[in-house]
Amino acid sequence: QGHANAQYSLGYSYSIGKGVEQNYEIAVEWYRRAADQDDADAQFSLGQCYYDGHGVQQNYNLAVEWYRRAADQGDANAQNSLGECYSHGHGVEQNY
Repeated sequence: QGHANAQYSLGYSYSIGKGVEQNYEIAVEWYRRAADQDDADAQFSLGQCYYDGHGVQQNYNLAVEWYRRAADQGDANAQNSLGECYSHGHGVEQNY
């Protein structure tokens, strides 16, 4: 446990290499800590990592799971990404 926003921010710093050497694996660790505390930004970012295969093996199913958790909290970016997954059939049955 801990301060979810700080954990998300640290994950973001690692994902873009801001103040630290870029490292997607470490970014994923910090995103997951914050996401497990229902931080929507971290859930969305973790979904992006799974979608793109950054720091984890690419997995559209897990990307959809994390996008959905963030989208359910009203995160507009996650809602858009979830819609894109449905549009392309990534991790879900294609549905326009």
